[in-house]
Amino acid sequence: MECQKILVVEDSPTMRQLITFALKRVQNAEVVEATDGVDGLKRLAADTFDLVITDINMPIMDGIKLVAMIRKDPAYVDVPILVVTTEGAEEDRDRAMALGANAYMTKPVQTGRLIEICEQFLKERKAAAERA
Repeated sequence: MECQKILVVEDSPTMRQLITFALKRVQNAEVVEATDGVDGLKRLAADTFDLVITDINMPIMDGIKLVAMIRKDPAYVDVPILVVTTEGAEEDRDRAMALGANAYMTKPVQTGRLIEICEQFLKERKAAAERA
């Protein structure tokens, strides 16, 4: 079975490790880590990904800007984006969703829910690829 790639963009090493460890339970998924939005864009330019998970509050380039830039790239216009952040305010959620995020989750992360969302996105992405 072909491996699906997940990009995790998170500046906190502890949170990045927690998310990456949780995603090891997703079958046939390979996780690539990025430390901020700029690092995330570099990795997106160098490889293809089936799902992007990003924080909002990061140095250099925040997750909101990253979501907007990903959606401007024709290669990633259909790739699901999950925002995982401490920002629980409705306006932050609305802004991320308006820019093209597919789901929004606040920290602390419930790993079961994180895995469930990721598996659903990857399943939908695989089904769409098979139809194409």
